[in-house]
Amino acid sequence: MTRARAERPAPLGRAAFARFVPVSTRWSDNDPYGHINNAAYYFFFDAAVNAILIEAGLLDPAKSDVIGLVVENNCVYFSSLAFPDAIEIGVAVEELGRTSVRYVLAAFKAGAPLAAAQGRYTHVYVARSTQRPTPIPAGHRRLMESLRVADARS
Repeated sequence: MTRARAERPAPLGRAAFARFVPVSTRWSDNDPYGHINNAAYYFFFDAAVNAILIEAGLLDPAKSDVIGLVVENNCVYFSSLAFPDAIEIGVAVEELGRTSVRYVLAAFKAGAPLAAAQGRYTHVYVARSTQRPTPIPAGHRRLMESLRVADARS
């Protein structure tokens, strides 16, 4: 069985994102090859999305009754970043459903015009007590609508 290979995306520019969240790199983010380890980008993406929700007063990680759980993510890498680079995570909402939201995210070296890495991140909203899907709360939905960018993936 042969699989068609998906076309590699091009790095996105800053116009594809509604918000930028600064994230500090740490010495421990570097791998033995002298650049940020691939797995660290998922931490950066998670931190950026949650920072926006916390800043808006919509998330208390320890107490919120409704929380978003990551159910899918991916990342494509274009250029290396390394500690102590200052980076910014671009955030945009690509798709907003009844119980889920898909973000487009990218890591930029501070001030760089193109993403060093980019991907998607999907949250499904659940009731903390049952872990069952629940509609996205109205306040979250308003915030997510403000993070939409026309054709974020281009």
